[in-house]
Amino acid sequence: MSVSDYTETEGLPAADRKPYKPWSYDSANAKLYIPRLTAGQDRWFAAALTDQKGKAPSRLGVFAERPQHKSWELVSVVDLDGQKLPDIALDRDGYATAVAANGNKQLAVGADLLRTGVLDNFATGGANSGTKVFAPTKASKQQIEVHDKTGTRYGKQGTTVFAGAANRYKDAYALKTTDGGALILFSHTHTQTNAVAHSGLQINPGKDDRAWLHDVPRTSITYTFVCNDAATVPAKAEPSRLIGYTCARTNASGPPVASWSDRA
Repeated sequence: MSVSDYTETEGLPAADRKPYKPWSYDSANAKLYIPRLTAGQDRWFAAALTDQKGKAPSRLGVFAERPQHKSWELVSVVDLDGQKLPDIALDRDGYATAVAANGNKQLAVGADLLRTGVLDNFATGGANSGTKVFAPTKASKQQIEVHDKTGTRYGKQGTTVFAGAANRYKDAYALKTTDGGALILFSHTHTQTNAVAHSGLQINPGKDDRAWLHDVPRTSITYTFVCNDAATVPAKAEPSRLIGYTCARTNASGPPVASWSDRA
């Protein structure tokens, strides 16, 4: 269970809490991509994970060494939603090749531009850079659909605006693929702000918002999401492919309606 999941669950009455079922993977069937790293490089590896023996990988994780904690930690995980992983280039000893995720002239784009494209998918439905950076895939279409459907759900009674937010997780990881491109894993943070169209209206928080907003009606609510993304990037100037992403809400805030503000 993530910290955000725990926070959300703690805000619910005991009767509304669903039993926690931890996701576990079959370590015997995990496919590991271990880069051959030189002295001084950060140590990490990627793992294609499945929770069922004989099944295709359903998640892609990155494990990184944290010397200060004297441990290895799972620092990123992406749901693949049935998407096939690219073929990773391996040397004769079976090691993968780590490549620079940014500033790499051998790749069409880097992690920073991929992040910009993902944020644009949410913010504009891909109108500015999203559909230029990414070819249509299930994952990129889902992000655009979030923008299109969520942005119109209030009709004339309110608005929804998506925007990029300060990103604490700037590490990006890249592995060379057999076609000369790369598989890049990165993170992004975005907000979703719902607001009423005029005074006299209010947004009533749902039960899953209670940990952050309690049951106080608001004139606007800003949700913060932290997400992990995975994309395949070609070596030549062609669109990349977003193969998966996973988001979790990490915060929600907003001003109470006037009657509640006066009461406070």
